[in-house]
Amino acid sequence: MRFDIVLRVATKFMLAPLLLFALYVQLHGDYGPGGGFQAGVIAAAAIILYGLMVGLGPVQKIVPSALLEVLIPGGVLIYAGVGVVGMLQGGNFLDYNRLAQDAVHGQEWGVFLVEIGVFMTVSSTMIAIFYAFAGRRRS
Repeated sequence: MRFDIVLRVATKFMLAPLLLFALYVQLHGDYGPGGGFQAGVIAAAAIILYGLMVGLGPVQKIVPSALLEVLIPGGVLIYAGVGVVGMLQGGNFLDYNRLAQDAVHGQEWGVFLVEIGVFMTVSSTMIAIFYAFAGRRRS
């Protein structure tokens, strides 16, 4: 497969700003549009773009499949864990008010942790799907 040098260089320049934008969307999700799902999609798209330009081998060195196998269920466990902690403290599932001494801080921590779990699951799942398709051999 022949890779175009202009696209490879442009991708390398775009990778860091895309990942930084994903971080911004993740952290700004509490205050406006955005959050874990959108940030996960942006981060995964950046990694997938890099994989399309340099090939599957180099991108799997950055994000190995074994890491994805931990991050996908890890995000779900964070999400569910926040809900269970609320239940153990006498509230309902995903009752964020119980996560801190006052309801405002509990809401902030609850939303932040849930969005981290969503980010981990969404980005890791998208990258795993890319690996599955990119790793297939043509007959």
